[in-house]
Amino acid sequence: MTDAAEPLDLPDDKSLLILDDDAPFRTRLGRAMTQRGFIVSAVGTVAEAREIARGNPPAFAVLDLRLEDGDGLDVVRSLHTHRPDCRVVILTGYGNIATAVSAVKLGAVDYLSKPADADDVVKALLSSGDRPAPPENPMSADRVRWEHIQRVFELCDHNVSETARRLNMHRRTLQRILAKRAPR
Repeated sequence: MTDAAEPLDLPDDKSLLILDDDAPFRTRLGRAMTQRGFIVSAVGTVAEAREIARGNPPAFAVLDLRLEDGDGLDVVRSLHTHRPDCRVVILTGYGNIATAVSAVKLGAVDYLSKPADADDVVKALLSSGDRPAPPENPMSADRVRWEHIQRVFELCDHNVSETARRLNMHRRTLQRILAKRAPR
């Protein structure tokens, strides 16, 4: 993540909520976004984020997907209930296509994998809805395969046998794939 940055041409309301349970990452991202001109509120729990959404909903939000006390998607719902124009970006280290689709359906403007660069977060928050530029580092074929398997697994309610049947794959092979980390 780059720290040095020049302030941006931001809208009048520069309020930004950062929700992440990784304190060092949350601090670095908050500092980088402050340097870019945002007024940052950084919290580490879903409960704290919902309180901010109820009391003083921000114009922008960067939310982690998986947290100890809940799900970042619940905060997306809460933010859009109290401020429908809030621009939300989901950050996660556990990315897969199914959760990305859910995030976008709930109103997130983008979905980024960790560790995300502050410049990428800003681009996502301020995008005008135009098609984004092609990615600098597109997913590998192994990653695309892994994403597809994760999507089918989620659609089958995490039933390994049913997922293996639908993918025409041996159940033990699928279990080995699911036990590994996502390829780059």
